[in-house]
Amino acid sequence: MRAFVSFAALVLFIPFLVKNPYYLNVLAFIGLYAMVTVGLSLFIGYAGQISLGHGAFYALGAYISGIISARYGVSPWVTIPLAISLTTLLAWGLGLLILRLRGHYLVMATLGINLVVYLLLVELDGLTGGVSGLPGIPPLCFGDYCLVTDRACYYLIWAVTLAVIFLALRLVATRPGRELKAIRASEAAAKALGLNVTRYKVAIFTLSAALTALAGTLYAHYLTFISPKTFDVFYSIEVVTMVLIGGMGSVWGAVFGAAFLTPLPQILSFFEEYKDIIYGFILMVILVFQPEGLCGIGKKWKFFKRQMSIISF
Repeated sequence: MRAFVSFAALVLFIPFLVKNPYYLNVLAFIGLYAMVTVGLSLFIGYAGQISLGHGAFYALGAYISGIISARYGVSPWVTIPLAISLTTLLAWGLGLLILRLRGHYLVMATLGINLVVYLLLVELDGLTGGVSGLPGIPPLCFGDYCLVTDRACYYLIWAVTLAVIFLALRLVATRPGRELKAIRASEAAAKALGLNVTRYKVAIFTLSAALTALAGTLYAHYLTFISPKTFDVFYSIEVVTMVLIGGMGSVWGAVFGAAFLTPLPQILSFFEEYKDIIYGFILMVILVFQPEGLCGIGKKWKFFKRQMSIISF
C-alpha cells in the first residue's frame, strides 16, 4: 500500500513539473497502456495463459462508444459503460469457447479474434469509416466543462488507471489471486484441489477484456478520432511485450513495462522502418538476461543489499 500511495503522489505532481503538452500526451498514453497491461498481466502472469487478441477488445471499446456517440449524439457517459458491457459480454462468450484450448492453439485462437475484428473495422466503412477512420467523437464533459486539454485528460486517465492498479493489487493479494497462481503452476493440481479451472480462466479473461475495453473508450474520447490501424495485431503483440518486459506475475511490472515501451516509438522515430526489429531485440535481451523482467532487477537489488548487510555485520 505504501508503494501505491507513493506512486499515486508521483502521478499527481508530475503535471506540475512537466509543462510541455506533448510530454503530457505521452504520459497519458502510458496510463492507457498501463490499464491494458495490468489486465493482461492478470491473465498471462497470474492465470498462466496467453493472448494475442486484446487489440480486438481495445478496438471494440473505442469503436462502440465512438460510433454511438459520434453518429447518434448519445452522451459518452452512456456509451462508455455500454461499450464496456457489450465487450465484456462478448469476451465472456468467446472465453467459454476458446479457453478450453492450451498453448499455441490458444494463441492462434486469440490472434484470430484480433484479425477478424480488424477486418470488420476496415470493411464496414459505412459504419466505422473504414481505413479513413472515424472522426467527430465528442470529448468527455462535466456539464459545460469539457476535457480537451492534455492536462485534464492526463488526470482523468490516470485517475482511472490508479483505480485499476489498486483493484488489481487487492485481487492478487486475496484468495482468488492465490488460486490463479495455483492454476498457473499446474492446472491438474488445481483441479485436484477442487478448483473450477475453466471458470477461473474465463472470469480473468473477461475481466482483462473489460479493462482493455475501458482503456479503448477513454482513448477514443481523448483523441476524438480513431482508425483501424491503431488496433491491428501489432498492438496486441506490443502490450504482451510490455507485460513480458515488465515482469510476468507482477502488477507493478505491467505498469513499468508500459512506462518503458510507450515512449519508445517517439525515441526511435528516426528508425521507424526497424521498429519491429528493435522491439524483438529488446524482448530477446530481456528474456535471455532478465527473464523476470524489470521487476526482477529490484528483487536482485534487494537481495544484493541484504547480502552486503550480512557481510558488513
